[in-house]
Amino acid sequence: MSWLKYGIDENGVLVFIEDITKGKTQLKCPYCHSGLTAKKGKIKEHHFAHTEETCHPVAKQEFPVLPLYDNFNIHLSGKDLEKLKLLWNEYGTKNYPVDSKLLSPGLIKAGILQKNVYKFRSEYEFTNLGKIPVGALELMLFNEVQEPLLGKKLLKLELAYKHALHKNDPDLQHRLTDLKLYCAQLKRILLCTLYFLEIQTNKGTLYKIGVTQRPIKERVAEVERDLLAHYQIAVIKVLDSWEHRGNVELYFKHRYHDFNYPIGSLTEYYQFTTNELNIVLGDLQQMKPKVLCQEEWECDSF
Repeated sequence: MSWLKYGIDENGVLVFIEDITKGKTQLKCPYCHSGLTAKKGKIKEHHFAHTEETCHPVAKQEFPVLPLYDNFNIHLSGKDLEKLKLLWNEYGTKNYPVDSKLLSPGLIKAGILQKNVYKFRSEYEFTNLGKIPVGALELMLFNEVQEPLLGKKLLKLELAYKHALHKNDPDLQHRLTDLKLYCAQLKRILLCTLYFLEIQTNKGTLYKIGVTQRPIKERVAEVERDLLAHYQIAVIKVLDSWEHRGNVELYFKHRYHDFNYPIGSLTEYYQFTTNELNIVLGDLQQMKPKVLCQEEWECDSF
């Protein structure tokens, strides 16, 4: 399920849900301009809800989201997702081919598995896309799968808007809002720097993944303040950082969720052995540098 995560202020500027406190706001729905309330509880994903009756576009979840950003199930049904996990545990982890008789039409249609041309015609293997729901795809390859999808969706929304403009379509404003919302989400993650921290505490070593649009030094100071509420000491070292890689943070959490080490309400911390840390660092450091193209720089200029 997708949620409305942006409202517009009195100047028509889009405001992200995490940049505002919870409760009734002065922001308006970007589609119908009705009032919004910021829902920021501990169970559901933070989002905006209409203070009064929800408008049609939001009620029907017709607003766009970034492909493979905060949902990695590739729109599989619950049954197909469970089937995928079973097949991965039984065959994928051992690099065994999967007999076509074990597959469902939904898995094949979604591009989760493909025929292995070097083996028998009835045998299938996992695609890179198919490894994402189970968190088995390396970060470098994840970028190679996601980036074309991000660009393809941007182009699709641009074309839909230009077509509506050319035809003087009554849905023109709706198409423009779709495009602006998508661009706001895309620009937000592309302008973020991904960082990976090592933290020495009086109770052992922790690691943290995160993103920021500010200097990392400022973010590290905040992290230290957060941790000193739980530990006597917190000595922080920046192991590495990657510009324009805000798209990776949530997939990292998905991929390494078994190593997650929550500290009270702080959820972005991890514990790794030395060998595990070397694997994680290698995974991160194999990512290619991200250079923004002109379309990405200008995606919010509509």
